Amino acid sequence: MSRRSGILEFAVLGLLRESPMHGYELRKRLNTSLGVFRAFSYGTLYPCLKTLVANGWLIEEPGATPEDALAAPLAGRRAKIVYRLTAEGKEHFEELLSQTGPDAYEDEHFAARFAFFGQTSRDVRMRVLEGRRSRLEERLEKMSASLTRTRERLDDYTLELQRHGMESVEREVRWLNELIESERAGRDVKGSASEGSAQQDSTSGEAGGLPRHRDSSRPDPSDDTTT
Repeated sequence: MSRRSGILEFAVLGLLRESPMHGYELRKRLNTSLGVFRAFSYGTLYPCLKTLVANGWLIEEPGATPEDALAAPLAGRRAKIVYRLTAEGKEHFEELLSQTGPDAYEDEHFAARFAFFGQTSRDVRMRVLEGRRSRLEERLEKMSASLTRTRERLDDYTLELQRHGMESVEREVRWLNELIESERAGRDVKGSASEGSAQQDSTSGEAGGLPRHRDSSRPDPSDDTTT
């Protein structure tokens, strides 16, 4: 299984843990809530769903209401399929949530992991955040060394692009520092509308620690029928 398909399976299981959905709803949530999946098509999503069903982590259920059932034959369309997480699927997802290995720090996988931090225990959140920060600090060091070696050979526009890349990484490191500080302090964002509200899943055990943001900037973590 490729890393990218593994990320998709993780995200699908996480979304279905919240509630059953049909394929159209899933793709919409993947695109809008988890921007890393904007490039995924139905041709990618449905094989993933079939694999999860075959593994016993999802089940397919007819999702048509009585009105839909009457309208579908007239329109020449089949009933939509709803995908529901099984007990084995929930257990598998919770196992994935507990993993803090190097894959959790990579760009795309980190974005997906962070999207489900509300369902993740604090100690795991801390290890993932600290691992991500360490990875980015290593990247910054390499970028800086490379820029020092090649500065004289770069034109002004290429040099500016290199600087922009470093600033983007530095900005994410600062963001991670804020998150880690908040997690350590055990702060939870509640109360005022400007601060938002943190929802806590019953399995996470401890409240989240999202920092208060001074601005809105933060890093960028057809029809659905049976086939």
